[in-house]
Amino acid sequence: MAFGFTPKYIENLPLNELTREQFLVIAAEAAKEMKWEINYISENGFIAYTNNGMFSWNAEIEVKIKFQDGYACLKSSSTGNEMMDWGKNKKNIEAFLSVYRKLKPTFTSENLEFKLQELKTEMIADVERDILNLPPQTTSEQISDFFSIFKPKNNYFITPILLNLNILIFILMVVLGVNIIEPTSESLLSWGANFRPLTLEGEWWRLLTSCFLHIGIFHLLMNMYALMYIGFLLEPYLGKTRFVAAYLLAGIAASIASLWWHETTISAGASGAIFGMYGVFLAMLTTNLIEKKARKALLTSIAFFVGYNLIYGLKGGIDNAAHIGGLVCGMLIGYAFVPSLKKPESKNIKYSTIGIIAVLTLCSSFVVYKNIPNDIKEYDNAMKEFVKIEDMALDIYRITPETPKDQVLTLIKDKGIYYWNENIKLLNKIDSLDLPDEFYERNKILKHYCELRIKNYELIYKAVSEETKKYEVEITNYDAEIRAIITNMEVQKEEFEQREQEQYE
Repeated sequence: MAFGFTPKYIENLPLNELTREQFLVIAAEAAKEMKWEINYISENGFIAYTNNGMFSWNAEIEVKIKFQDGYACLKSSSTGNEMMDWGKNKKNIEAFLSVYRKLKPTFTSENLEFKLQELKTEMIADVERDILNLPPQTTSEQISDFFSIFKPKNNYFITPILLNLNILIFILMVVLGVNIIEPTSESLLSWGANFRPLTLEGEWWRLLTSCFLHIGIFHLLMNMYALMYIGFLLEPYLGKTRFVAAYLLAGIAASIASLWWHETTISAGASGAIFGMYGVFLAMLTTNLIEKKARKALLTSIAFFVGYNLIYGLKGGIDNAAHIGGLVCGMLIGYAFVPSLKKPESKNIKYSTIGIIAVLTLCSSFVVYKNIPNDIKEYDNAMKEFVKIEDMALDIYRITPETPKDQVLTLIKDKGIYYWNENIKLLNKIDSLDLPDEFYERNKILKHYCELRIKNYELIYKAVSEETKKYEVEITNYDAEIRAIITNMEVQKEEFEQREQEQYE
């Protein structure tokens, strides 16, 4: 597996007894037998390209003769935007060498001379302008090549824009104080992450904005690599309009799926939309739109990527609901694109298909959005009400020693005990909501807390009414138990917030 700005593999081949011209003839014949397309040839070597089809992996092969040094430099470089080649460039050179060594003994001097005369008609005449004589790329030129993946081109236009937009938003987040490795829940929500209680409370725009946020630098890098790879393969075939429409619609569908599945998860990331693009590609690979020889290898590769990531997502901490939602939506979009892809000259079919897909996706998303219960938000509102009522019930501790006895008794009974009972009624209503189990457990603790408060107030009422201190021990015990519950609930709240971690889409 090779890594670098452009994945490549280089090997030197000794010329041995061959002259420059003899080696060039045999090497060119080997390239032709491998069905490589020789686009450039000179007395110093040639440049050829594999021809594996539009959707297959392809490479540029440079054969450069260094006669004075006694060898030829063979280099295979990936022509795509991938950052790793999984050993394919090395296999390219090995296959070429195998054919070269098989052909070499079959040539006679006469054959070599005849073939050389044929090649000379294709060679460039100006030796000084021979690109094979140019010096190797400098580091700055290599860096420039790398950054070309972020520059919009004719058939690779939307993908770099999406890459740049995601990266720019992440940079802005970091510059404005968001942690580069582990952003907090608060910072993600402030930037537009998807979260059921907020998204369903009228902040529908989070369905889209969450697709452009990332939970740390590693999350961003993984998603951008996957987007670059699928964009390089798919955008030239779909074109700008289909590609951007499929990406955005799949992203919204992924966010809706995440919203429907998760009650308290904060989710963000581009991978729901990216899975949608892989879904589009999977759909196309099951049709005859793509050349047959490329279809099987690509289908295996893409299916492995999707399957591996879905299985990996089962370990937790990853929003598989968004992945599946984006994937399914993408596949449906892919099949819907088939008629217009088969008739690329028909603009009416193309744009009407995009319009229909957009309407169906947005309408179905709206229906789901409106029918997802927002019980967590109701619970939050109830808890805010609980705190207000609790504050009124605790007013008795603000009574001054000068307050008349009758007024104190009235406050304890008609305000203190009354409001604790009101909170118990409120908690009973909460039990009817559809909530995670931990919320119901918290409710039980809160009810017990209210009941202890009521018992404590009743003893205080008796103590004031009878003007006695005989209940002080029991009152102190209740106070200690109440303080223990409060401390325990604060610890549980911190643990809950830690578990309520952001999910990678």
